[in-house]
Amino acid sequence: MSLLHEELTDSILRCAYKVHSVLGPGLLESAYEECLFYELETIGLTVYRQKPIPLVYEEKKLDIGYRIDLLVEDKVILEIKSVEALNPVHFAQLMTYLKLSDCRIGFLINFNVKSLKEGIKRIIV
Repeated sequence: MSLLHEELTDSILRCAYKVHSVLGPGLLESAYEECLFYELETIGLTVYRQKPIPLVYEEKKLDIGYRIDLLVEDKVILEIKSVEALNPVHFAQLMTYLKLSDCRIGFLINFNVKSLKEGIKRIIV
């Protein structure tokens, strides 16, 4: 991972920690997503919310409803959760988004935890 990517991911994590420290656990995913979107934009990052991502099958683009929660600087995918525990299907979902996009770095962030450190998983492909 390049220094530029490290600086970007550090900024993303700082924003996620801020949102969690203000809101705490127990809210809907959409609340955390909106607040994290706001924080990331506030520090000057380009962020897309609920960005559609097509599936390409035999050279045909299919819009079948895949949506990235937050895409930061066209480089990092953030999949936001507010669940009791992360499951293998959550990791598979992020891996699918990484595979379908040009991104190599993704974060699975579960805000429904006492300490956000326990809720952040980084995936690099």
